[in-house]
Amino acid sequence: MAKLLMPKATAVWLIDNTTLTFDQISDFTGLHALEVQAIADGEVASGMQGMDPLANGQLVQQEIDRCETDPTARLQILVSDLPEPVIRQKGPRYTPVSKRADKPDAIAWLLKHHPELSDAQVGRLIGTTKPTIQAIRDRSHWNSSNLRPRSPVELGLCRQEEMSIEIQKAIKAGRKPLEKPIQEVFEEEPEAAPGWEGLE
Repeated sequence: MAKLLMPKATAVWLIDNTTLTFDQISDFTGLHALEVQAIADGEVASGMQGMDPLANGQLVQQEIDRCETDPTARLQILVSDLPEPVIRQKGPRYTPVSKRADKPDAIAWLLKHHPELSDAQVGRLIGTTKPTIQAIRDRSHWNSSNLRPRSPVELGLCRQEEMSIEIQKAIKAGRKPLEKPIQEVFEEEPEAAPGWEGLE
């Protein structure tokens, strides 16, 4: 079913430009009849610019005329003959520019805490590539010395439900962690800085 664009602004226009009843406007816009009455009284949306439903193709004048002569009639919204936009179900996950720098940390966290996840699953969750995952796993990533494993859920890169689904899939598939768990890599002691030996 088609939905009305900007219902409150449309109600303002209908009140100002037609003799439709509050119930008719309420039914068409989806607003409560008391809210429509409050708009007419100037208590609500007093400074709002009305939106013409004729101009945006959601009504025709004949429909308004029909309902003005019969208070029991109800306005029918025009159904657009334009094709509905196709919703993309697959493809790379979009990550806002502000969060892209957090991806390596999220990958490191998943590799550390959920080594049973395949590279493809990590890629789907974070929206990254297999070479990047492999570089973080074998510590050849350009920024590997500064990585801080952080949960992708806390970073806002994926939802908890999505991560749980992928973990359950990995468990059902019987995937086993790598021989050298990634946490060992991230928990290795950093090399001692030169020149500190004599201070002990």
